[in-house]
Amino acid sequence: MDYISDINISEAVIHILDSNGEEPILNEYNLQLDEDTYKFLFKHMEKCLKDEELKYAVFNSERNIAKEIVQDYLNGIDNDLIKLSKELARQLFLIMKGNVNIPSCDLIVASIITDQGPMIAILKMDYVRNFTHQVDFVGDKIGIGIVPQSAGLPGSSQKIQKAAFIRPIKEEDTYNLMVLDKQKKSKDEEDYGANYFVSSFLGCSIITNERDMTKTFLKATENWTRKNYANDAVKAELIRTAVKSKLKEEDTVNIDELSTELFGDKLFEGELQAKEDFSIFVKGQGLNENVNVDKTWVEKKLKRVRLKIDKEIDLYINQETYHDNSKFEIQRNGDGSINMIIKHVINYIEK
Repeated sequence: MDYISDINISEAVIHILDSNGEEPILNEYNLQLDEDTYKFLFKHMEKCLKDEELKYAVFNSERNIAKEIVQDYLNGIDNDLIKLSKELARQLFLIMKGNVNIPSCDLIVASIITDQGPMIAILKMDYVRNFTHQVDFVGDKIGIGIVPQSAGLPGSSQKIQKAAFIRPIKEEDTYNLMVLDKQKKSKDEEDYGANYFVSSFLGCSIITNERDMTKTFLKATENWTRKNYANDAVKAELIRTAVKSKLKEEDTVNIDELSTELFGDKLFEGELQAKEDFSIFVKGQGLNENVNVDKTWVEKKLKRVRLKIDKEIDLYINQETYHDNSKFEIQRNGDGSINMIIKHVINYIEK
């Protein structure tokens, strides 16, 4: 996956989209990017771009206003960001008025320069409920109370739910934009308008990227292992170690080849069906036979090992220590159980 590590905000505009009103409140001026405002926007963009739910997307073939006006701006045909942002705000507001479930927000549209090239950033800043003090004068006395603010913006430490980062469209590119579209958990999977941001507003379709593939692959192998070897720690440990080694060492993992390697071990002798079951289950999670590995995500994810032992012990170990027999060792007992030994402890604290 393309990871953006450098962001420079050139200009930005904010509009108010209150679904209780008849019209959006549209700004006629760019935001003044003083130190605090710039930092506020930068932090939110950085957080969105690092979010593990950020997806690749491609614009749909049919005509779409968001795609067309953003491309005109990025290609230098119309470089008026205020005009662009107003049109985006109107489009989103129309969608909001047609669905009472979409929360009111401020919409921020920004022109940014990144290490992956120029982009238009769109941030939907849903209102958060904050509280502030209120001072009342009663005669010659002061009374101070607490009152709610219903239109507060999410702070820099909070995550926003919906954002898009659109880049110039090139024929050779595999994706056109990056989208963050978090959904509220609902019992109704077909909640009306749940995908409005992607399908109706942006007019795009999500596509799988390397990080999605890698996450799905690791989760699938873990789920299969838990289901089939819940009471055989020796075999479970062998599978987990082999899978992680593959992810660290290979750019592409072939599921069938991995399955053959795993279940060719003498430990699995006689379990002829396991190899086929493993391959079928893992590929059944929407994966192709070859999984492209996101090395950046793997390095971050596998930096530490978290173990939940017999539902009673939590153990956190960094990867280097886990494989250092002078500090940590796994011994097989011959009955499917293992001993996990922490060695040469000099100092420990309680938390």
